[in-house]
Amino acid sequence: MTTFFRTDADLHFPDSDGKRMADNTEQFRWIVLIKENLEILFADQPNVFVAGDLLWFPVKSRLISPVAPDTMVVFGRPKGRRGSYKQWQEDNIAPQVVYEILSPSNNAEEMERKLEFYQTYGVEEYYQYDPDRYELKGWRRQDEQLLPIAQMDGWTSPLLGIRFAVGNHELVIYRPDGRQFLSPVELEQRAEQERQRAEQERQRAEQERQRAEQAEQELQDMQALLQQYRDRFGELDR
Repeated sequence: MTTFFRTDADLHFPDSDGKRMADNTEQFRWIVLIKENLEILFADQPNVFVAGDLLWFPVKSRLISPVAPDTMVVFGRPKGRRGSYKQWQEDNIAPQVVYEILSPSNNAEEMERKLEFYQTYGVEEYYQYDPDRYELKGWRRQDEQLLPIAQMDGWTSPLLGIRFAVGNHELVIYRPDGRQFLSPVELEQRAEQERQRAEQERQRAEQERQRAEQAEQELQDMQALLQQYRDRFGELDR
């Protein structure tokens, strides 16, 4: 795993902006859900970096304030520990996909500034979800601009391959294989169900093995008994 060390020059580019990661439990739940499931999705791809609430410095200038997307995905950069994402240390590769989960403290002006930032510094796909209003928005880069995605219900991300559904008053996200994004608790419950199912299958296989052995033994006993009768009748014939 790659580790990026700080230098004296990095002191001008701090690892924190002093802001909280989330304002409420619902916002935090969605940040964790999306970030962790994307980690799982790309777990076997060493050059896909996924981070949550990590400051992104696009250029080496203190005149440009960084942003910390709730989740970002960077293709072409190794996994590893980072205090912040300093793009000039990352082969100048910008995050291609970013997510923002809204809270009541977010206002239109702030979100407009973030959209402009992502537009300026090369984001390919930008998704914004308001869990209080069950409202999902998306933008995709076309002709050097981030343009709104007209229909988000059923939209599949070209870069991530995941599909969004916004029915039943809640966002549902599906992996490319059709499995749903689940919370850590739901993932553990699913894993436990799979363990129980595997144990049941093991027990069933063991029972079948025992029945097969019993049937084989019964067959051998019957063959031995039949041979005894044959031997006895053979002596009488003599």
